[in-house]
Amino acid sequence: MKRLLASLSVAAIAALGSYTAQAETTIRVTLQLPQKHALGQNWLSFKKIVEEKSGGDMKVQLFPSAQLYKDKQVPEAVGSGAIEAGSAFLGRFAGSVPAVEVINVPFLFDTEAKLRKAAATGSEIRNILDAAVLKETGAKVLWWQAFGRNIYLSKDKPIRTPADLKGKKVRTYGKILGWTVQALGGAPTLMSGSKQFLAYQQGAVDVGMTGGSTIESRKLYEVMKHATLSYDSAIEFVAVMNNKFFNSLSKKNQGIILSAAATVEQQLRDDVYANETRAVNAVRSKINVIDLTEAERAEWRAKTKGVGDRFASERGDVAAAVIKAARGL
Repeated sequence: MKRLLASLSVAAIAALGSYTAQAETTIRVTLQLPQKHALGQNWLSFKKIVEEKSGGDMKVQLFPSAQLYKDKQVPEAVGSGAIEAGSAFLGRFAGSVPAVEVINVPFLFDTEAKLRKAAATGSEIRNILDAAVLKETGAKVLWWQAFGRNIYLSKDKPIRTPADLKGKKVRTYGKILGWTVQALGGAPTLMSGSKQFLAYQQGAVDVGMTGGSTIESRKLYEVMKHATLSYDSAIEFVAVMNNKFFNSLSKKNQGIILSAAATVEQQLRDDVYANETRAVNAVRSKINVIDLTEAERAEWRAKTKGVGDRFASERGDVAAAVIKAARGL
């Protein structure tokens, strides 16, 4: 009898452990950048909130540095349910939703206040784009992850006016940014961020588009002499979750996820803009930083205004609606 009771106890404990394992929901997240990067830390904050608020009912497992999927694979991987969630450069969704590249239209969001208003959860622009991403890919946008704003780097001479870009070969990281370079008189060359340093060092391009914070993080001051703070467009990532997976969760857990997303979205945006300023100021002794005057900025605006018009006419009805909303800010 004692042996029987002991066996039953072991079986009961094993069954309880099995039930607990089944009850716990694991959210696997694919990330492109290291966990120590601001976007990785952003997901760690999300993980902490979700696990604490759910009482351990939900576990968040991060896979940083593209361990599972490359940036361009994330939309399909998350949308198909191959993985529950992930982050990707917003432009990676342009294949399904061309309108997402509105964030790269020059001088549409030319102040931090405008960008914050446009990227805020519940804004007209977010409502249009988030709904389109969900419809076309099956990925639910949880929050936008601010990465910084666009600047120009050069080696031979400072870039102050559009005339300084005429005939220059310029590194870009998106199609619409290529349109911008063409409007400014340059020749665009699409190139990933990881290839910048070597390309600048070897002179493969004359000028580079990049984020303000990358001057320091990628040590680009070692291969470029001038940095122009054009801040003409934004660089945004998106945190997405498979919609079927999200809908399979209890209403309580859905609420926890959405609440956590709203919290970390605001935290990251505040931190990124503060760190962008800090990062640029930190390299002013290493690279010639050019702060454009309002008159110079007006020249850039005038020269690139047609990019927004072209975007609205060539990228579909959703793009036209987003441009209209953006210009109404």
